Amino acid sequence: MPMETSTFQTVFPSLLEMQAWVGKDIGLTEWMTMTQDRINTFADCTEDRQWIHIDPARAALESPYKTPIAHGFLVLSLASRICQEAFQIQDAVMGVNYGLDKVRFPNATKVDAKLRGRVHLLKWEAITGGCKYKLQITFELEGESKPACVAEFIALAYN
Repeated sequence: MPMETSTFQTVFPSLLEMQAWVGKDIGLTEWMTMTQDRINTFADCTEDRQWIHIDPARAALESPYKTPIAHGFLVLSLASRICQEAFQIQDAVMGVNYGLDKVRFPNATKVDAKLRGRVHLLKWEAITGGCKYKLQITFELEGESKPACVAEFIALAYN
């Protein structure tokens, strides 16, 4: 599915102004490359050293992808970075990851693939001292019709 190539960031002067954007895209990040170094570092940090991630020679012979692929949780872990690049809330003094709802990995992220995040605001509600909001983050892969991941990410922001 073709997507626009321009990145954009939405700047919200206040938490309250964010509410008007429910149902809209609020950011599209730059492309980033999923390097073998990044995959190996994640494997070491999480102690998930499956050959399909870290052994290029074996992956070339035995994997259906014919190359190493990134861990799904590595892709998902980029959600915070994507949010920082996709939007800004100027009067927020603190943000907290609250959790995730639906998370799917419809496509593998091959080594050296380029991915980016498209952020869509699904819900917004006022809470004491701030707001709680839900985003849909789509981790798009360059040249692929299916994304690497689609996740509903919930956060709290305080002012």
